[in-house]
Amino acid sequence: MGNLFKIGRFFYGIAIAGIGLQAIYCQNLPYIVSLPEHFWKPGHIALAFVFGAIFLLAGVSIIFEKKTRPVSIVFGGVLLFIFCFYCIPYEFLTGANYLHLAEWENAAKELTFAGGAFVIAGCYQRENENQLIRFFGKLIPFGPVFFAIPIISYGILHFLVAKEAATLVPSWIPGHLFWIYFCGTALIGSGVAIVFKIEVGLIAALLGLMIFLWVVSLHIPRVIVAPAAYAGAEITSAFLALAYSGIAFLISGATKKP
Repeated sequence: MGNLFKIGRFFYGIAIAGIGLQAIYCQNLPYIVSLPEHFWKPGHIALAFVFGAIFLLAGVSIIFEKKTRPVSIVFGGVLLFIFCFYCIPYEFLTGANYLHLAEWENAAKELTFAGGAFVIAGCYQRENENQLIRFFGKLIPFGPVFFAIPIISYGILHFLVAKEAATLVPSWIPGHLFWIYFCGTALIGSGVAIVFKIEVGLIAALLGLMIFLWVVSLHIPRVIVAPAAYAGAEITSAFLALAYSGIAFLISGATKKP
């Protein structure tokens, strides 16, 4: 299981570093913290560079294990702060669709990434932490839950938009609708198991494997064939899936770490 933690850390680090590089290159905010299209964004490019740098530096730190615990805690804290004080108020104050689960998709991604950062932080020992690090460090035990709740919501969405999602299944795989329902059930079951700590090591490992298979069979081929205008979105989706797979492996591996 220790090897799973290393694989998960590498996947997660690569994903957030890649998203950061993409934000800097495209001069646009990272996908999971982007502002609404109609929102006036003064200094938008500068903000894109700031968040891109945050993602890139956090990813490099996690990959090469440099100040991993404090960097992960701060990164998770920043994402959780955005989720609580930007995503939630925005959803409730700017429209009547806040009861629609799909409207919370970006907010859920924020929470998912924060959960991964806290899981990583929890596997490294404290070293002369300041008050801010200690404060956010208290959230480390909630890392798996921050990941599991969005995973459950993604599973429910598989059922709500099953017909639309079935069009994303590669044509060479038979039974498109069956696989959408199967994966939705697996996501919901995995999330519930992680929340209630039921065979977490095994369930999280299987979840990570399932999502990694999506990366290989779905996301990478879509990146390869995507027209230039859509390549950026497909690359981001691939990074997101790689991060989710990594976080699941992290949770599985962390159950066996001393």
